[in-house]
Amino acid sequence: MQRNGGSTDRLASLDLLRVVAALAVVAFHYFFRGAAGDPMLNVAYPALAPLAVYGYLGVNLFFLISGFVIAWSAEGRDGIAFAIARFARIYPGFIASMTITFIVLLFAGDPRWPVTVQQYLANLFVLSPALGQPFIDGVYWSIVLELVFYFWVALALLLGVFERWKLPLVAGWLAVCAANEYFVGSGAARLLFITEFGPWFAGGILVHHVFSRGWSVAAAGLMACAFALSCAMLPITAGWMQETYGTSLGIGVLVAANVVIHLLLPASIAVRRFVPASPLVIMLGGLTYPLYLLHQNIGYAAINALAPSLGAPVAALTALVAAIVASWLVWRYVETPGRKATVGLLTRLVTLSGLRLARAS
Repeated sequence: MQRNGGSTDRLASLDLLRVVAALAVVAFHYFFRGAAGDPMLNVAYPALAPLAVYGYLGVNLFFLISGFVIAWSAEGRDGIAFAIARFARIYPGFIASMTITFIVLLFAGDPRWPVTVQQYLANLFVLSPALGQPFIDGVYWSIVLELVFYFWVALALLLGVFERWKLPLVAGWLAVCAANEYFVGSGAARLLFITEFGPWFAGGILVHHVFSRGWSVAAAGLMACAFALSCAMLPITAGWMQETYGTSLGIGVLVAANVVIHLLLPASIAVRRFVPASPLVIMLGGLTYPLYLLHQNIGYAAINALAPSLGAPVAALTALVAAIVASWLVWRYVETPGRKATVGLLTRLVTLSGLRLARAS
């Protein structure tokens, strides 16, 4: 199947870019976050921490990729079909990974990661803080933002405005992001409109727009605005890092890293013809989502258990390998078949609902 811009149905080069983003986040958690602030690790990695501290920007890269992929996957779909596809992509892997994390932490019994049945049940709904329960693993906050992003795209598709008004919608979104982060300061708006990270999602949408339709003055201008606003957002997280971990991050380094992040996406697209969608590449891309969900708290528990006997470096490597193996199992035996089953079930339910409504009318 062909898509706009002469691409095939899968850009395998993006799978490899996801691997880069996932490993950056893993490095941040294992080699910096674990021993910083209220420490989650009993060991530290001082030689790696000065570089690993920037690994949190892997999440920003994920959001940029997501903007591109979601704009691409929305082509030719109505809102309901899009919502079903995205829910099926996120939920089975999330439930499996969250359940594994719950079981491991329950048996670990470390007071730094307390888990309860009530917490587990609340996490089944993903947005557990709204139900008065914390996330079982802190990385879930970004999944919530992804779901909010999917909601707005699905709504735009339902209203028939996503393709026709894409650039005006992006312009309005960037304006809302800037207004809220620098003037209004509403926490509700920050979640509802993803105002802190919106410029990265928007940047990905714009890269897809150029990829599929070519350059225009409006697209180029909005891309410049999205990038400039993303740079302006960097001090927000840097301030949180200073407050939480006592680590000062130079804005110049962060901007340089942001430039690299924004170049990686078009570079990955540019080399797409040289990266075949081989089973290995597809597998690596498939591992990134469960790896992101599984690696943090389970990894901390594993490193703490293994470091006294194996040493800190080997313990971290072993924890990573174990997380990758668990991720493969989730991808192979839960996420892949679960996605197909979920799409089939929800599609049938929607079809049946439509038939009943038609008869009722």
